[in-house]
Amino acid sequence: MRSLPHADPGIPDARSPFRYLWWTARGQGGPLLIGIGYAVLWWTAQALVPAAMGQAIDSLTHHNTEGLVRWSGVLLGLGVVTAFGGVMRHRLAVYNWLSAAYRTVQVTARQATRLGATLPKRLSTGEVISVGNSDIAHIGNSMDILLRGTGAIVAIATVTVILITTSPQLGLIVLLGVPLMVLAVGPLLRPLHRRQHEQRDLQGDLATRASDIVSGLRVLRGIGGEHVFSGRYREESQRVRVAGVRVASVDAVLEGAQVLLPGMLIAFVTWRGAHYAMDGVITVGQLVAFYGYALFLVGPLRTLTEAADKITKGHVAARRVVRILSLDPEIDGTGTATTEGGDLVDPASGVTVRQGQLTALAGSVPEDTIAVADRLGLYVAGEVTFGGVPLSELPPAEVRRRILVADNGARLFSGRLRDQLDVTGSASDDELWQALHTACAEDIVEALPEGLESHVAEAGREFSGGQQQRLRLVRALLADPEVLILVEPTSAVDAHTEARIAERLGKARLGRTTLVSTTSPLVLDRADHVIFLQDGLVRAEGSHRALLATDTGYTATVTRGED
Repeated sequence: MRSLPHADPGIPDARSPFRYLWWTARGQGGPLLIGIGYAVLWWTAQALVPAAMGQAIDSLTHHNTEGLVRWSGVLLGLGVVTAFGGVMRHRLAVYNWLSAAYRTVQVTARQATRLGATLPKRLSTGEVISVGNSDIAHIGNSMDILLRGTGAIVAIATVTVILITTSPQLGLIVLLGVPLMVLAVGPLLRPLHRRQHEQRDLQGDLATRASDIVSGLRVLRGIGGEHVFSGRYREESQRVRVAGVRVASVDAVLEGAQVLLPGMLIAFVTWRGAHYAMDGVITVGQLVAFYGYALFLVGPLRTLTEAADKITKGHVAARRVVRILSLDPEIDGTGTATTEGGDLVDPASGVTVRQGQLTALAGSVPEDTIAVADRLGLYVAGEVTFGGVPLSELPPAEVRRRILVADNGARLFSGRLRDQLDVTGSASDDELWQALHTACAEDIVEALPEGLESHVAEAGREFSGGQQQRLRLVRALLADPEVLILVEPTSAVDAHTEARIAERLGKARLGRTTLVSTTSPLVLDRADHVIFLQDGLVRAEGSHRALLATDTGYTATVTRGED
């Protein structure tokens, strides 16, 4: 079998589910057409078996030994062709299923990377996870069924031609019966489509709820809230169950129709064929052939109704994918300007981060300082300048390389600890241990059985909140950006550790631009320059001690209102 494509397929400009499915099919057009060819060969060979068998029976009835041997050989040949076509059709079906599924994963992952900070603002975690959990399977099924569905249409057409040639009346029955059967199934597809879409949305919401509970389980147990949240999860899961039952009720009717309608058509064809045989209109061999056609038609007719079901589910799944692909990042990323660096200035707040200094930003409202950090890091639109050049006019890749915003929302990933800290793999052991020393994190590594080679679980759940915060600081320091923006980097550590980090951070970043958003007096006292933010605007600037002596608002903020 051919290997799956590894090249990045790019992000399609698909604004509707059908356009996305068409883009997917076109991307694997070669294997899809080859698979359809094998499916046609497979179905057609089966469709010709009853005709050959009827001829063999008529030869036997007329004591025609030569004809019997000849048609027996034809039956053998059709069996070989059917076996070969079936094996190859299945192999191509698996390839096309996997190709469509993983192409969807590729474009979704690339779009998530392109959106960056915009994605969690627009979509829930569960909605994105659902694409990888279930939607890729439905999209893969919609590509798979194209092979058998197309072959089934050709097989039905072949049988119809044979029946019309042998008995025009029976041929017309099949010719009229198949479209009527398809039309009878049609009214079931719209409610199925609607109910499946509702269930997908509820499943996405439930996955988000589960993700929130798992990530916050420690906090929930600490405040005794796990029973409340488990109750809410139970209620939402019941809504998903009810939606699933509503989908299953329509699906069950559709499955029943797949058996009932072809069965009725087959029974009628067989009944009419038997009467024609008794009247001498057709031979015994032709009657057996007609009965064989009646049994054979069950397969392609069921395949047609199955195709309607799977394409409907694929359309619902593609709608979710298109919802992700239709989003545009808040930052367009078309900048081409360059800058040699310098002060980082945010006119909206009046904050100026001086080049080569350790600047601290204290805000009476934490959200205001976070908003400033997002603008300085180009995570939201703003009029920030870097060395006098608008930040929005720089290429986003250059901004990410030169300006790093590290906050407490950053995650530790599963894998080797060394790889989680040194993400580029370029830091030496001395540099790594120096960063650990600056963040007071040596004790974390020394306590692990294999040190830096130890395996980190998902989201670093084996570490406490303070340990995770220190390890995130190590990762930020090892990245060694031109401008480092730290948001509350010591909020979860004890005062003694915080004092050591504050002392070492200035030395580690000496001569490079650093902004620390914090209200900790221990950190503020070590900064070269302190900016006090109130109501989103700069109210005062200076050293920590000078601001304590001259600004009551600053004093109240950093001392939490205490004397």
